[in-house]
Order: sequence, then C-alpha cells, then structure tokens
Amino acid sequence: MTTPSQTVGPFFGFALPYAADWELVPEGHPRAVTITGRVLDGAGEPVPDALLELWTGEPGDRGALGRGGTGISGGTGVSGFGRCGTAPDGSYRFRLAPPSRPYAALLVFARGLLKPVRTRVYLADTPDPLLDSLDPVRRATLLAHAEGQDVYRFDVRLQGEQETVFLEF
Repeated sequence: MTTPSQTVGPFFGFALPYAADWELVPEGHPRAVTITGRVLDGAGEPVPDALLELWTGEPGDRGALGRGGTGISGGTGVSGFGRCGTAPDGSYRFRLAPPSRPYAALLVFARGLLKPVRTRVYLADTPDPLLDSLDPVRRATLLAHAEGQDVYRFDVRLQGEQETVFLEF
C-alpha cells in the first residue's frame, strides 16, 4: 500500500549536521568567499530549523572538488558540497571557493515542505539564461549582495511578495 509523503523536520539536529559542515574550503583558503543570510517565512519571520545544502559544481565536476578529492579522505580540503542548519534567528553561512559556473545551487529543507525547494545563488549579475528570462524584481531574488570583501548576503524567502525564485526539475 502506498502512503503519502510526510513533512520534514524540525528534527535536523539529530543526525544531519557534521563538523565543519558549512566549510567547503578551509579557513585561510586564498579564494574563499563567505555567503551568509537568513531563511524567512511568508511573514518575514526567521525559520530556526531549516537545513540548507550548497553545491558549487555539477555532479562529477572534479574542478569544483579541488581536483584532489572532496577533502573527506586525504584530499585538498576543498569540497563542492556543504550543509548548514539555521540558527534560532534563521541565519546560516557557507565558506566556499567561487563556483566554477556563474552560480551555486542551493537546496532548502524546512518544516511544512514535503520536498526541498531548489534555487540558485549568483555572486554577480552576469548574463545567464535563467537570469535573463526573469523580470528585474524576480531576478534580484537570486543575486547575493556584497557586504564586504569576499562576503555576500543571500536571504531565502520561502513565501510572500519577495519570495525567492525556486526551480522545478
């Protein structure tokens, strides 16, 4: 007998976090950038128990994995994948090397979602087929904003007038 999907969380703290899960590159990496932001619900309130996964390269793209491995077992310490749970104020952060393509892929898992939602984080407003297809207001929801040298802010809004553009696959 088939059963319906169940909602996710808020139980991520039990098994999913791991040491340095938000660090795709080690501290002191020469090209490191930090993406920080908050996950907000439709009323603009923080989502304190969301989980985000960031991917900087295509599956099998060794360039995004530092050409020496994932950093998990004797590699360079550079990875194309990171995971971060949100803090009580909805905040998160990732330290990464700039993606090998114009964007990083971001999955958001949160309570009330049957499946994660997928979006993109662009560090620069560059020509891109997806960005070019959006009106300026919607386009802005995919652009991280520089907050200092090598620090970018990207807020994820799950609903509302400024809802982040989410992708279907």
